[in-house]
Amino acid sequence: MRSLPLTLLLLVPTLFFSYAHADPPVEAVRNVGKSDPARKPLLDALRGPVEQDLGQPVQFVVSTLRTQGAWAFVIATPQTKTGQSIDFAATRYASAIADGVFDGGTVYALLKAEKSHWSVKEFVIGPTDVAYLAWPEQHGAPTTLFEPPAD
Repeated sequence: MRSLPLTLLLLVPTLFFSYAHADPPVEAVRNVGKSDPARKPLLDALRGPVEQDLGQPVQFVVSTLRTQGAWAFVIATPQTKTGQSIDFAATRYASAIADGVFDGGTVYALLKAEKSHWSVKEFVIGPTDVAYLAWPEQHGAPTTLFEPPAD
């Protein structure tokens, strides 16, 4: 019976140390819907770089907009402000289209919340491969942000 207090004396600090030094809980991936107030600031942050890249004003048709902690991942198709398709052959992507290395006009983007605004860390338009595959390692974003949602 004397060994029980000794066991507790050794076990309690071990449990406390393990709990106190455990990794913080990871925030869940959150889908940002059309009525979510976080949506506009995220898309506005992305809009400037995409407009500069395409040389024209755009709006987005969003297929995926997710956040996890300070990170956001966007998959969207830019269109003109009047809702028309972008003529990518009239943009800097004309040669990529001619060479067969432009796979549609989908934008894939990684953003990070910094201070009081969202900042675009990287984006790509029309990749022919999974361009964002290396982004978690390159930027320190959580890999779960890029995973397709479970059905």
